Amino acid sequence: MNVSRRGLLAGAAVGGGIVIAWALMPRAFEEPLEPAPGEIAFDAWLKIASDGVVTVAVPQLEMGQGVTTLLPQIVAMELGADWRQVAVEPAPVSGAYANIPLAAQWHRLWRPLIPALADEPDDLLLRRWAQDNRFTATAGGTTLAAYEQACREAGASARAMLSMAAAERWDVPWEQCRAENGFIYHDGERASFGELALEAAAFDPPDPPPLRPDPPADTVPAIAAEAAEVRLIEWPRLDLPSKVDGSHIFAGDVRLPDMVFAAIRHGPHAKSELLDFDASLASGQRGIIQLVRSKRWLAAVAENWWAAEEALRKIAPRFAIDRPVDSAAIADALDEAVRRGAAQTIESRGTGDVDYDPNFALRYDIAPALHATLETTTATARFADGTLEMWLPTQTPEAARVAAARAVGIAPADVVLYPVGAGGSFDRRLDNQVAIEAAVIAQEVGRPVQLMWSRWQEHVASYPRAPVAALVGAELNQEGAIAAMRARIACPPTMREFGLRLFENMADWATVGEVGNEADPFAVEGFAQSYAIPDMAVQHVPVPLALPTARMRGGAHGYTCFIRESFVDEVALRNGREPLSYRIAMLGQDAPMVDLLQRAGRLAGWDGGAQGSGQGLACHRMDALGATGRIACVAEASAGEGGVRVRRLFAAVDIGRVVNRDIALQQIEGGMIFALGQALGGATGYMEGLPTVQRLGALTLPTLADAPEIVIELVESTNEPFDPGEIGVPAVAPAIANAFFSATGRRLRRLPLLSAPA
Repeated sequence: MNVSRRGLLAGAAVGGGIVIAWALMPRAFEEPLEPAPGEIAFDAWLKIASDGVVTVAVPQLEMGQGVTTLLPQIVAMELGADWRQVAVEPAPVSGAYANIPLAAQWHRLWRPLIPALADEPDDLLLRRWAQDNRFTATAGGTTLAAYEQACREAGASARAMLSMAAAERWDVPWEQCRAENGFIYHDGERASFGELALEAAAFDPPDPPPLRPDPPADTVPAIAAEAAEVRLIEWPRLDLPSKVDGSHIFAGDVRLPDMVFAAIRHGPHAKSELLDFDASLASGQRGIIQLVRSKRWLAAVAENWWAAEEALRKIAPRFAIDRPVDSAAIADALDEAVRRGAAQTIESRGTGDVDYDPNFALRYDIAPALHATLETTTATARFADGTLEMWLPTQTPEAARVAAARAVGIAPADVVLYPVGAGGSFDRRLDNQVAIEAAVIAQEVGRPVQLMWSRWQEHVASYPRAPVAALVGAELNQEGAIAAMRARIACPPTMREFGLRLFENMADWATVGEVGNEADPFAVEGFAQSYAIPDMAVQHVPVPLALPTARMRGGAHGYTCFIRESFVDEVALRNGREPLSYRIAMLGQDAPMVDLLQRAGRLAGWDGGAQGSGQGLACHRMDALGATGRIACVAEASAGEGGVRVRRLFAAVDIGRVVNRDIALQQIEGGMIFALGQALGGATGYMEGLPTVQRLGALTLPTLADAPEIVIELVESTNEPFDPGEIGVPAVAPAIANAFFSATGRRLRRLPLLSAPA
């Protein structure tokens, strides 16, 4: 069975000429799933075995967000499957699973053939690009937008085909059959999916598929218990049993015959080159097999990883640095840029005037921050007979294949990628340096090799969240309300740099030279969304730093919300206004956000944020692909031993229709804890191109003892679902900063909070 896409497009070219805009021939993808004996592949999404097990293919990286439960749940609900007989497997890299909504979000990054390409997911040219380039990236909270409809249609088509097979047996109309708990029923007749699968495969599904009338939604009722409400979990996570018993395969768990292990040393940021080294220093290291050098790194290969790491420790390779990264230089560049740098207005309303003298202005600074994933970067590679096999947790699988293929001089078609789950990512796995390194080492040694970065190398070679400096000014009317707001946000054009690394395989230092002075709309995302301030302008000042930077969970929303909500709070209190009602007055027609602020206030017992209360408030709105997520957060904080102590976090959240309530709550809570880590720590300085933080423990991330009580209220809604993984991040840091002010009278305008200037 083929999954087909058809279309033809003739378009107008730039410069007034007429061109044929890409020869859009019909697209057809060979069936990507390979059924095992006794299995039937119904389409690109699901297989049904003779024992009734339904296996769903998931094209997104599982990194803790629950995608390997969410998509199978959608299929199972449409199909009528028994959840106890649903399994999951990673989907192969194929254009059949193209993430078209994310391609639309990122259309500025991949330099399309036609620069005026529309950024709508239904644009035909965009769809063709995403399919032809097998763009299945996991990012931007696009899983439901990209795959919910396809999963529903796959489940509905298979249900119809199974019903047709049963109806032929029973000589009844198939439309009168029903699917439930893994069986097809009609009056007193019953047949399991397993016994019908082979016969069902002979039928053509109806077009369009007969979707159930209501989209997937988690409506499981609460069950009253004696002392508490105990909620029945109808859709328990499919990945939990293997994670609990230790059988879940992460990158470091892969074992192959004759496999060896590699450790690595990278050069400092930015452009550095490996100098000569004395290999004899490691000659006495037991288990050492070989050294592999590249222009910018040195790897040791040994019988075990520790031996490889010890060999590198003894060698202590040195690197020549072209332009070393230094915190003081970063701070100077940001300061100059935010004050006098050339800016581009990204968003404006009203007059959009940027040349004015505000009667109230403040400065905010954000330090570079590390992703700090629990699992360090790891990949396994085997190169034999011109074919490269890779076991890799990556958010961008096709880009990893292309990068690895180029590194070893083969075609991407000769790279076989086996996806494995990630032990956290926070968008760290969008970059694929490790795929290149593992491929080169495997080709050099001629044996399967597992490359694992040490924690120190994770800090050295990974790209941090961009440092930021921002100036925010406002004109206040006689009542103290904000009549106009202007923001100058100075930072590197992170997403433009990332786009060149991802789509053009460009070296990190080269991307800075290529686009370092280009404004980046992604760099100011989220600043202007939440309030109906009549006159606003948001500018980006691009800063070409020698430090390559990367996207982090929450994107720019993580710092733009901190800047805006800290500023709004300070304006309110300086003018004697209560922060919650002050915000409500600026929301315009956004009734859902008004509701959330009131709900969050009730949850927390909001007392107005009075001095000494230790309560602080923030809210944020995120819009993507026709869906909207909103959050209002109240924090309770105080000055604790050595810093800020957060006691409780309350949040009212609206993410539209909730498909799986437990996963949604887990993701929002996880986002809030991640944001807590970024508020209290997670940052590093740089000296001579190297991070000043070497150990995970030195990042001052919150431990279990530091974790506050978190109370979340999810608002019921029938609106389009918004991804819960991002919305928990933005509002936490400003809520904590505002709470700290109400507790101590001290304003914190830096992230991490209480951090010192460089």
